[in-house]
Amino acid sequence: MSLLDLQRDMRAWLTREEEVAVDRLGGDDVAPGLRIHQNNFRAQLAACLEESFARTRDWIGGEAFHQAVITHVACVQPSSWTLDAYPRDFPATLALLYPADPEVAELAWIDLALGEAFVAPDATALSVADLGGIDWDRAVLGFTPSLDLADLTTNAPAIWSALAEDREPPAVAYLPEAGAILAWREGETPNFRAIDQIEHHALLAARAGMSFAGLCEALVEALGEQAGIARAGEMLGQWLADGLIVSGSTPER
Repeated sequence: MSLLDLQRDMRAWLTREEEVAVDRLGGDDVAPGLRIHQNNFRAQLAACLEESFARTRDWIGGEAFHQAVITHVACVQPSSWTLDAYPRDFPATLALLYPADPEVAELAWIDLALGEAFVAPDATALSVADLGGIDWDRAVLGFTPSLDLADLTTNAPAIWSALAEDREPPAVAYLPEAGAILAWREGETPNFRAIDQIEHHALLAARAGMSFAGLCEALVEALGEQAGIARAGEMLGQWLADGLIVSGSTPER
């Protein structure tokens, strides 16, 4: 058996518990050792999730969280060379397990997004002094690589903050209308804040390459001239204050 065949059979056993792989690896003589390796493999995946979703575990309770971890490990196999990537699918698993409790998956998203923001590449945010050199008629904003966005339907941010501060969390409440949440790192500190769908769509459009002038036009069309221009300025000021913007480039003609 080649090394590649050995690796494939080992993976088949660890991830799918294929008995034919055990036969090729040595049958009954090696089965006890293989089970030890499989237990260690699953324990590493479970520990990775335990470390990544502390506030989610606090909310649903240790036993319920443990059962969700078992379900996830059994159904979702690692798809990356690093364990750092394994937690990324866990909020989706929780959404399936708790369809009537959307705050659970939203709490998990916050846990995950803050962790990923912490290890995201560094980028230097623009300061107010940098704004004078930007051609605002053509500028396309560049955002920090730590920025992430998601839809939001509940008061999960308030619940998460209370749990993190060891306070009694509020009861679950649905937002009057669907909102969104963003997470990013400012300096060494991961942050998040709830936003409305107007800012959510604006961030998505700007990050996708819409110029700031185009963004202003879209807001004027949606909100009216006075309100649209005011909202564009308000959002730009907030993005600068948060350290979200790292460049204001002008595309070549």
